[in-house]
Amino acid sequence: MKNISLNIEKTLGFISKDAVYAYEAQAKVCSEALHNGTGKGNDFLGWLNLPSSTSKEFIADIKATAQILRDNCEVVVMAGIGGSYLGSRAVIEALSDSFALLKEKKDSPVIIYAGHNISEDYLSELTDYLKGKKFGVINISKSGTTTETALAFRLLKKQCEDQRGKETAQKCIVAITDAKKGAAKVTADKEGYKTYVIPDNVGGRFSVLTPVGLLPIAVAGFDVEQLIAGAAKMEEVCGLNVPFSENPAAIYAATRNELYKSGKKIEILVNYHPKLHFVMEWWKQLYGESEGKENKGIFPAAVDFSTDLHSMGQWIQEGERSIFETVISIETPNKNLTVPSDEANLDGLNFLAGKRVDEVNKMAELGTQIAHVDGGVPNLHISMPQLNEYYIGQLFFFFEKACGISGYILGVNPFNQPGVEAYKKNMFALLNKPGYEEESKAIQARL
Repeated sequence: MKNISLNIEKTLGFISKDAVYAYEAQAKVCSEALHNGTGKGNDFLGWLNLPSSTSKEFIADIKATAQILRDNCEVVVMAGIGGSYLGSRAVIEALSDSFALLKEKKDSPVIIYAGHNISEDYLSELTDYLKGKKFGVINISKSGTTTETALAFRLLKKQCEDQRGKETAQKCIVAITDAKKGAAKVTADKEGYKTYVIPDNVGGRFSVLTPVGLLPIAVAGFDVEQLIAGAAKMEEVCGLNVPFSENPAAIYAATRNELYKSGKKIEILVNYHPKLHFVMEWWKQLYGESEGKENKGIFPAAVDFSTDLHSMGQWIQEGERSIFETVISIETPNKNLTVPSDEANLDGLNFLAGKRVDEVNKMAELGTQIAHVDGGVPNLHISMPQLNEYYIGQLFFFFEKACGISGYILGVNPFNQPGVEAYKKNMFALLNKPGYEEESKAIQARL
């Protein structure tokens, strides 16, 4: 089988290949630090060998639990925020029929999301939608006290028990949480929920190949074995002893750091396939939380082309030259649709008659790349042979491995996120949470 591939040729008018390859020794040192556990954040490296160490028995257990939810629920609510939901949503949205929600006959439960905001309107509309429905909940929280998720789960737990009874709720609520401690663990043990562990050594944004991602993806009806297999293949392709010239994760890390050094402070991830929108969102968290610290880091942005060519395209073409693009391209679509001929040809599109729609899309992609490079925007290109579980697994692990190397090259700890706590402290102080009395006084004085 083919693998995803990386091409940096369209960056070389801005940086040199020699400059990129000058990172070879440093990338090796950084990769060794990851594998030997000698670098910053080395207590969060459980993701590194996760694909190859995931057992068939564990996958079978995940699939069995997923089947219980599939058999007993027409809707499954996934409660989580950040890394606790973005990875699984990325996979589910990428592989789902774009119009599945509008179809009466459904092959799998409808997957919807909660716990990723604190909007009263959203939560009210969610609970209204669930009235009278056979629904279940996957509650994903290591602590069980993350405000957004805990608030949503409190509402969902009560509604599920009220509508379906305690016994059915026990069967249709699954907790993915800490192994030993935290409110979610205590609740799960007390109520008798099926429980999966978020490994202590895997941070949220690296957790898509743990139960955090695997269970919701399996509930949605997708092949988690192929997802793991793709990631395991990329684990091998980006392995410690793979030469720099053949290691896409190392080359990607080196190229983006060299571009950053040359003044390119913003990386825009680009897709030409709307199903990849939430892959972009997952990627933004991965790189934003990993590298954005100590007043350093490339700002991760994303666009959906060709849609955003008609909104952001102007800025990318002629705005401040502080950007570079990484384009994800899918070689072969899963469907086949050709452009019909029209006798009147009022739209002037008969020159496309008989061509596949994807050929038009590919020419839009190539034409845009050339235009943007001509406009002063370096372009990296990631090619995915097809949009399926196997290649998404490859893509995710590629980005994760590259992120670890890139963060170490940058000189930061890519596995912590101390800045995320700042808003929480202020929010708790403003809400007068017990234990925050002094903070409450201090922040009130500033209002």
